[in-house]
Amino acid sequence: MAAATSKKAMRFLSQFGAFILTRFGFWNSFSMLMLFAERADVKRKPDIQVPYLYADLAATVLCASFMSFGVKRRWFALVSAIHLALSTYVTYASGQVHYGDWLKVRMYSRAMAIIGGYLVLASGAGEVYRQKLRTRSLQSTGQVFLGIYLICMVYTLQHSKEDRLAYLDHIPGGEITIQLLVVVFGVLALSYLSGYYVRVASQILAVLLPLVVLFIDGNIGYWHHTRRVEFWNQLKLIGQNVGIFGAVLILATDG
Repeated sequence: MAAATSKKAMRFLSQFGAFILTRFGFWNSFSMLMLFAERADVKRKPDIQVPYLYADLAATVLCASFMSFGVKRRWFALVSAIHLALSTYVTYASGQVHYGDWLKVRMYSRAMAIIGGYLVLASGAGEVYRQKLRTRSLQSTGQVFLGIYLICMVYTLQHSKEDRLAYLDHIPGGEITIQLLVVVFGVLALSYLSGYYVRVASQILAVLLPLVVLFIDGNIGYWHHTRRVEFWNQLKLIGQNVGIFGAVLILATDG
């Protein structure tokens, strides 16, 4: 009885993770539109030139719609990963908006993690009734992207004054706790990169990420007013971490 209940709980969490990740594209598109509207008020350019921007948004919404309805979910998850990779590269290469180095790490590392999440989804992980064998190579590649994201978290905790202050203001223990988090995130990154104990690492990360979203990312006043991160850019970053949480839930229950 207990085993059956545990199995149902795992299945529910896996479905919940897939629900979050497949619908991430809707929030990403909405937050981007609101961000560029916010910039229009102060006559700042969007990250991508306008004609390409609408094509990018349309592709994102189309892929998210098909994934949400379960239509060729693996295929559209793979397309979403490729599309997001291209979109991130174009954003970085365009040079229309200049970000601080610490903010670039936050933005692009999370985009990489979402790409990894889509690859995990494209592998067949998180499917309730799996009719095809899981593609382990795609899952392993997705785990590597998540590992790189965790390495970036370690880097920011060590070298980014902005991120360190955000953590110091909201966690007890000060510098000792930050160094403990550096060790924890570093070990989790090694797990994802090596492919060993991925489920256990994901279960630990599934506990830590909501706390990061709530207490660190959720401190919008700090990021917006003190660090001058645009309001909708910060909400976009929050949405990305929620999407990463969805990918982690899938790996924690069906990794």
